[in-house]
Amino acid sequence: MSQCIKTLVQDGLVFAVQEDQGGIRSSRITLENDQIYMHCLQDQPPPPHAHTLQVSEVLGAVDPSSTLVYLDLAWGGSTRGRVHIRLSPNTPAARQFVLLCTGQTGVSYRNTKLHRVGRKGEPGECVWGGDYEGKGGEGGAEITGISRGKYRQSGRAGAVWWDWWYYSAAKAAQFAIITRDCKSGGGFPSVFGEVVSGLEVVRAAANHSDIAQVTVVDCGIVLNQ
Repeated sequence: MSQCIKTLVQDGLVFAVQEDQGGIRSSRITLENDQIYMHCLQDQPPPPHAHTLQVSEVLGAVDPSSTLVYLDLAWGGSTRGRVHIRLSPNTPAARQFVLLCTGQTGVSYRNTKLHRVGRKGEPGECVWGGDYEGKGGEGGAEITGISRGKYRQSGRAGAVWWDWWYYSAAKAAQFAIITRDCKSGGGFPSVFGEVVSGLEVVRAAANHSDIAQVTVVDCGIVLNQ
């Protein structure tokens, strides 16, 4: 990154923009801890005098074989931390996850609630989220025509998966994050990502008194991966 662009990013003056039938949407590009983030698109134009780049141009530079996205979790009136997830390449669920982190299709995980903790306090504990329709776990329709594809199985804490055993197009944007290792020999199918930092934040959310109070306050993609 040139020093000129770096200064603009540090000053909050670089935005990615996308124009569709609903008008111009924009996304902040920020530099934090030497990582460049494109935040989720918002239904508003960039501020005056901002330096703008097309979303397609920005994302076109991201290596699709090593996509790193993030979710910011908050509860109790404050943001508790950032969760970075490395997505598996060439899986339909991973491609859909990117779209829902960036908001390119008009919907996103931003401002969604986590809605369930499975096997709480036991091996294989999972936190569920992704219902961007706000139906308390009954929504989160697919946006890409997701199919089963080729996935791996894992029982390790940090694995991100979707439950094709109970596949429903009405819920196919939902996801689960394993927060406690499964028992030896156990695991979940359809794993499409791995938490690379921030697992402690997800575990704290699982231990919160009411998981439905945990909100994804921001999400997006890391550009320099």
